[in-house]
Amino acid sequence: MATKRITAELVNKLKPGDQVFDTEVRGFGVRCRVRDTSYFLKTRINGRQALMTIGRHGRGYWGPESARREAERLLGLIRAGKDPVAEKRAEKAAVTFADFAERYMAEYAELHKKPRTVTEDRRNLALHVLPAIGGIRLPSITKQDIAKLHHTMREKPVAANRVLALISSILGWAERIGERPDGTNPCRNITKYKEKPRERFLDKDEITRLGDALAAAEATGAADWRAITAIRLYLLTGARKDEILSLRWDVIDFETGVARLGDSKTGAKNLFLPAPALDILASIPRLEGNPYVIPGDRPAAPFVGIWKIWNRIRDAAGLGDVRIHDLRHSFASAAIGGGDSLFIVGKLLGHKKSVTTERYAHLAADPAQAAADRTGNRIAALMKGAEPAEVIAMPASGRRKPKTG
Repeated sequence: MATKRITAELVNKLKPGDQVFDTEVRGFGVRCRVRDTSYFLKTRINGRQALMTIGRHGRGYWGPESARREAERLLGLIRAGKDPVAEKRAEKAAVTFADFAERYMAEYAELHKKPRTVTEDRRNLALHVLPAIGGIRLPSITKQDIAKLHHTMREKPVAANRVLALISSILGWAERIGERPDGTNPCRNITKYKEKPRERFLDKDEITRLGDALAAAEATGAADWRAITAIRLYLLTGARKDEILSLRWDVIDFETGVARLGDSKTGAKNLFLPAPALDILASIPRLEGNPYVIPGDRPAAPFVGIWKIWNRIRDAAGLGDVRIHDLRHSFASAAIGGGDSLFIVGKLLGHKKSVTTERYAHLAADPAQAAADRTGNRIAALMKGAEPAEVIAMPASGRRKPKTG
């Protein structure tokens, strides 16, 4: 058994059948075979002899120095009471992230998440997650793997954060069912990107243009009546997309003007239906055997073809940057502009947390400012010897600017 310090020069001179042990690291060696040359570590683990292959020699693989450092690392693990051979065997037997993600979707997501969320999760897995980490063994996924994926999506911070949350959920479930050790979720402490909420509200002129475009499409038959009806209901109720498309006749109470939704995004909620919305609903013919207000082409199915039609109608109205969800924002803006409080608007929108509605706070007139206006106007009137009149505070946008120069 030859014993020499393993160097690149020595390795390059080896012939098939040669085997050399290193003089610096006990048990570290290199052997040459017809097919390749590889580094190994021969030692004892728990009293038993073990032979561990470190890897092939060559460019892009291992060199003498990197293989020696790996041998030292393995020996350190053994001294610490660990068994690298058993861990490597377990890693090879472990499922890939892709395999486990499919199990997560079938055994957890399908049972505990809403259908829309399941669809979005599958889309994110297919587009972003699996191409990046799908082939990695579940126990071997590291923080570096996740951080790298998150960083590649930095130009789309919202999507990047949703992907991070999905991976964290999958690996968290892996811990809960014993597929990964507790406390090993690598998504922890990865900083999410700041998300700037999109705020797009239709002003009075834009709402009129949208109404005109809907009326024109209806008069000419240029768009499906179901899409036109759904768009009108979005704007009149502030409902979410799925809340209108999945709306059923049996949850609508025409007497109270309320649709009692059992499975909205935030759980059970009441969707308040104003008189114009009730008029639209009353005009819709009911199809026997189909429970949905906006019926689909298939029996007992909801309508699903709204996107292309919406794009045509918004373009005809000159609203190319407006999403369907922006109609919900516009409803909230109109409610606040009409004097309704944030509390009432939150109730209309079905918000469970007041902080969700606070994004619209800047649209409401500041009550302190209104009080200052009333008080200031009274005092100004008294200073002129006039009887102060009841003054209605102007909205912030209409306040006069101080004169300059």
